[in-house]
Amino acid sequence: MKVVIVGAGEVGTHLAKMLSKENHDIVLMDEDADKLYHISSQVDLLTVTGYANSFRDLKETGLAKADLFIAVTPYEERNIFACVQAKDMGVQRTVARINQGEYLTEKYKEKLRNLGVDELIYPESLAAKEIASSIKQVGTRQMIEFSQGKLTLMGVKIRENAPILNKSLEELTSINSDIRAVAINRESETIIPNGKDCIHNGDIVFFITTRANQNRVFELAGKEIFAVRNVMILGGSRIAQKTVERLGDSYNIKVIESDKIRSQQVADRFENILVIQGDGRNLELLKEERIERMDAFIAVTGNSETNILSCHLAKSLGVKRTVAEVENIDFMGIAESMDIGSLINKKLIAASYIYKYTLGAKVAQAKCLTASDAEVFEFIAKEGSRITEHPVKDLEFPSDAIIGGYVRGTKGHVAKGDTHIQENDKVVVFALPSAIQKLDKYFK
Repeated sequence: MKVVIVGAGEVGTHLAKMLSKENHDIVLMDEDADKLYHISSQVDLLTVTGYANSFRDLKETGLAKADLFIAVTPYEERNIFACVQAKDMGVQRTVARINQGEYLTEKYKEKLRNLGVDELIYPESLAAKEIASSIKQVGTRQMIEFSQGKLTLMGVKIRENAPILNKSLEELTSINSDIRAVAINRESETIIPNGKDCIHNGDIVFFITTRANQNRVFELAGKEIFAVRNVMILGGSRIAQKTVERLGDSYNIKVIESDKIRSQQVADRFENILVIQGDGRNLELLKEERIERMDAFIAVTGNSETNILSCHLAKSLGVKRTVAEVENIDFMGIAESMDIGSLINKKLIAASYIYKYTLGAKVAQAKCLTASDAEVFEFIAKEGSRITEHPVKDLEFPSDAIIGGYVRGTKGHVAKGDTHIQENDKVVVFALPSAIQKLDKYFK
């Protein structure tokens, strides 16, 4: 597949790196020649120096032969313009990054589709959605719902008090066959497990289960479930504001923002929250604002180090639930080792959202697992596809991937050895990067 990406920022660069590993023909365009030179020395791709709003520069990328065009510059008007031109030149699918939520309403989405913009992506909104989900569902490091919650992925840190500690996955199945461990992150290594693998102290285990069994997962993992009412947010960024929107009036929210102008803008926008102008790294300020009474602490400043350290501080002061935005991927492992709670990376979230369009099979959803190399896909089984030919145990499925569950009609099911996937089933698959290309032949 030929993919043209315009914008060599965090999202575009990370996406280019992901796709280059899978033998796609990648062209990356940006106005910054030095940035492109640096990227091309690390990634096998073609670079073009140019502007997203230039007809001539866009043509130089070879758009006429592209299958997918992705515009992720910081300027939404340029992204939309570029997608319109790309569609006019014959590109099959276009994706534009936007910076405001109003374009996501069906009214505007339809207008933009008519112009040639097939898909819209708002990274800050996607990140806020994940943050709000992690606040509403305590006890997990990451939670992903499939088909409106018919199946749920729960990433849980295992402690010494977990009843399933040191038990094999075969034993877990004998306890509850509707809970399946599909990936384990252990000491920065991701394992796609089999029945003989055991659960160790410190593992982050990703379970697939049905809605009815979510509380049972918490019981087996020894997790205490508590209500979240009081929330403190460090930073008044767009992610913070979208998070406030998603949390709504059900929470008592304090926002701490160091910039005077931005703090006033946030205060003017939201009448139902308290905005404090000050440095959230200041321990005395946090104590003054009664951080010890908070149920959750969210750090979404533009600085990964600040977010990591402030969450670590919040944990030490007794806050049970912490969420840190960590945009520097090199810091993800460090943050996880500090045990600061859930980690959010908007470029990983955005790249996963776009990534599904590069797969030949029909994919309803694709997600990167936080603090893990594994990815999770929700495939739609086609008539006559290989996945429908035999029961799961006889499919000779890649060892670096695993079928977690499937949704048939209105009900979700955890996959078992004798499960036989049928046409139109939505199949949840977990895979290491080495397995992704192998999956196409099962679902195409």
